[in-house]
Amino acid sequence: MLDIGLLVRVHVDALIVAQNHMGVCDAIRRIAPVGKLAAMSAPHLPKVAGIDPEVPVSTHTRSPLTEVPGPPGAFIQDRLAGWVSDLTTLHELTERLAATSALDTALDELLHAGAALVGARRGLLVLEPANGEGPSATLGLGLTHSELGHLETVPRAATALGRVLDGLPDTADGIASPDLLGEPDLDPRHRDVATRLGYAASYALPLASEASGRLGAALWLYDEPAEPAQKQRHLAGLYARYATEHLARLIELERARADVAAVAEELLPSRLPRIPGVQLAARHRTGPRGGGDWYDALPLPDRTLGLSVGSVGGSGPSAMAAMGRLRAGLRAYAVMEGEDPVAVLSDLELLLRLTEPARTATALFAYCEPAARKVVLAGAGHTPPLVLGERRCEYVETTLSAPLGMLACWEAPSVEFSPAPGETVLLYTDGLLRRTGDAMDRAFARLHSAAASVPKAGRHDPAAVADHVLRTMLPDGLDRSDSTEDVVILAAHFD
Repeated sequence: MLDIGLLVRVHVDALIVAQNHMGVCDAIRRIAPVGKLAAMSAPHLPKVAGIDPEVPVSTHTRSPLTEVPGPPGAFIQDRLAGWVSDLTTLHELTERLAATSALDTALDELLHAGAALVGARRGLLVLEPANGEGPSATLGLGLTHSELGHLETVPRAATALGRVLDGLPDTADGIASPDLLGEPDLDPRHRDVATRLGYAASYALPLASEASGRLGAALWLYDEPAEPAQKQRHLAGLYARYATEHLARLIELERARADVAAVAEELLPSRLPRIPGVQLAARHRTGPRGGGDWYDALPLPDRTLGLSVGSVGGSGPSAMAAMGRLRAGLRAYAVMEGEDPVAVLSDLELLLRLTEPARTATALFAYCEPAARKVVLAGAGHTPPLVLGERRCEYVETTLSAPLGMLACWEAPSVEFSPAPGETVLLYTDGLLRRTGDAMDRAFARLHSAAASVPKAGRHDPAAVADHVLRTMLPDGLDRSDSTEDVVILAAHFD
């Protein structure tokens, strides 16, 4: 980041020297103390091309400096005050950008800050990495979706934004078009769109650096013929170079998260089986670093079904790999002895101790006979299932047991229950509870309330039940960057 504080101190020191040399005693009294430099700025800006920027920018940024008559030293004082104001503004804008941790938020902040620096009201940003890797996006400022669509109909080569995105040699320092409608060779389609949207000038700036290459470009639009002054362009360029590096870091983070999510999804079932008498639905959300939560539904002989959910301790690629091995092992044990869930989990515990001696895991396995509406399950330190129906919404009473890998030999009795026709059994991992941020007892109560509030019209659809529970439990979104927990829900509705 720019060392704004150092530059401010240098300019203030220079100002004091100049004042002592010229004998201007009242100059220091007219300038705020160093601790209050952020509050020092020139009077409120006049509108530029009918625009009042959201973030105030110094008048020294808006137009070139010219010496005006006044007492000795006034010109130097005004000039240094303008430098301090410009640096303070740039510092505030870069601090706001640095505080963003999501790519969409950073792009929006860049558009607003750039508009303030160049004195524009509307803008357009296109994220388009030159290497073809990473997310692509188009974002507008003060433009509706239909207006963005109109802009996309203009031939790419006919716009300054398109030339910047293509990396033409004359675009490295930006392209100013001060009077678009006055250009005789303007593309007819571009002229038509400019007239329809009501802009008469533009300024395009690349988002590129030597380290990260070209990531995209930004275009700001003026309602009247205008162009940014040289100092405005300089400050916008400084800001854009810092913004490019920040965006490059966020893009790399987005790529890593996408890779983690893709690997996690590949380790889980691509589709759920169809068994007469039961309908299944699953929801899975991976944390930003990747976790070890899984679910599975396995058809067994005689039209029976094995259902499992579990969670491996830790996060990251190693936890995901351990999850894949445990899930594969559990499937094999379920085929051989699925009617005895205790035996299945006992074998899984032995596999964990032999292959992952430093890890622990929780797991729940249920053997289901849909025709008889019979469920036999065993759990190892896992959260209890929830049964939802017309007449009840309650947790299944399961025996207390330690997680896998905690004891030399794991074993706990199984539990048998019979869901009534039309009831849904909800299996889930503790990530659903932990992402709420509540204490566990309150999180269990919150889950019970969410399940009980499922509309009657959706209770016969396991997908609708799972979606309602997710929306109710996590109203702020499932992919929050501040949570490392995976979320798994497996819903089984018995006809």
